[in-house]
Amino acid sequence: MTDDPLKLDNFICFALYSANHAMNRLYKPMLDALHLTYPQYLVMVTLWEEDGQTVGGIGEKLFLESSTLTPLLKRLEAAGFIHRIRSKEDERQVLIQLTGEGKALKKKAAAIPPCVLDATERSAEELTRLKAEITTLREALGKNAA
Repeated sequence: MTDDPLKLDNFICFALYSANHAMNRLYKPMLDALHLTYPQYLVMVTLWEEDGQTVGGIGEKLFLESSTLTPLLKRLEAAGFIHRIRSKEDERQVLIQLTGEGKALKKKAAAIPPCVLDATERSAEELTRLKAEITTLREALGKNAA
């Protein structure tokens, strides 16, 4: 690192931003084959982990507002991967449930993580440590953001 705080190569934010772009380019052809965007893929992953979540619960996990999440969920429903169902206990809540097609998509998606691991040219242990560091950074930034 040099003494110039405004040198692009010194920006951790740019390193994360450009790594994110590289990651998205890696995922794109694999997700295109599944007819998913990356945000849709993240929603599907959360539902494969636990089906029948509320829109609010998914939004919390993915750090997305419901105004961003709702159109995304509508597209997943139109594609036949999910159903949006009003909660019988609380009409204000919408539950998201996988369809049979949405559940079946998990088998196809299972090939993605090993491809990503291979592309990183890092071990699973190295990536686990890196993820933990990035998560800690995100949490610190979240506490200190206005």
